[in-house]
Order: sequence, then C-alpha cells, then structure tokens
Amino acid sequence: MTINVAHISIPEAELVERFVRAAGPGGQNVNKVATAVELRFDVAGSAALPEPVRARLLARRDRRMTGEGVLVISAQRFRTQERNREDARERLAAFIEAGLHAPRPRIATRPSRAARERRLGEKRQRSTIKRGRSPQDWE
Repeated sequence: MTINVAHISIPEAELVERFVRAAGPGGQNVNKVATAVELRFDVAGSAALPEPVRARLLARRDRRMTGEGVLVISAQRFRTQERNREDARERLAAFIEAGLHAPRPRIATRPSRAARERRLGEKRQRSTIKRGRSPQDWE
C-alpha cells in the first residue's frame, strides 16, 4: 500500500512503522495491547520526493522532524491499531501536501504619506489626552 499525494507516490518500503503501547485512558486494554503507531519517514533520503518539495519540507521548523531529516509521527488518538495507522498516514500525507506549494514571495511595501500623517496625528492626539490627565503643578 502506497501513500499518494497529488502526483507523488510514496512506496511502503520508505515507511517504518513501530507499534507501542498508548498512553492515557483505556483500562486494562492500554496495558496489554500496542495500539499506538510511530511512523517514521526519511524525508532527506526519500527517492519519491521531488527535490524542491524535499527542500521545502526540510526547511520547515517542525518539532516532529529529527536533525537527520526523519519525520516521526506518533498516532494514539484511537483505540485500535488500524485506525491509528490510518491516522498517521493521513497526517504524513497532509505534511507532504504542505510542502507541495511554494510560498508566494513577499513584496515589500511602504505606508503612504497620508497613512504616516494619520498615524502621527493619532499619536499627537493620544499624547494630548494623556498630558491632560496629569496634575498641572508646574504653573
């Protein structure tokens, strides 16, 4: 089973899944069954990702990304292993989807002369209001 995002297909061989015991409520079941899924995907070493997408994903400051460029997704929202596995794969697909679109470059703008004058006028007005609040001892 491969993960397909837009035109990118990630083969099963590039995913490493580990099943661990989930934390939180669940009664006796939580102590016996390894339902949580830890999905690892090597973004830096993946052959399935195009170079610009890989660069954008590695440039993101995401706490799930290790220093070596491995994305670690842990899913333990659901009580069954299969649902957690699907959840982890959906989150991986969403992460890759976020790297598909290049952000638009920011165009530097400057405030207009009228906007600058409005701002300074408001500052003067605020200053006058505050000056009026203090006692007039210096007269």
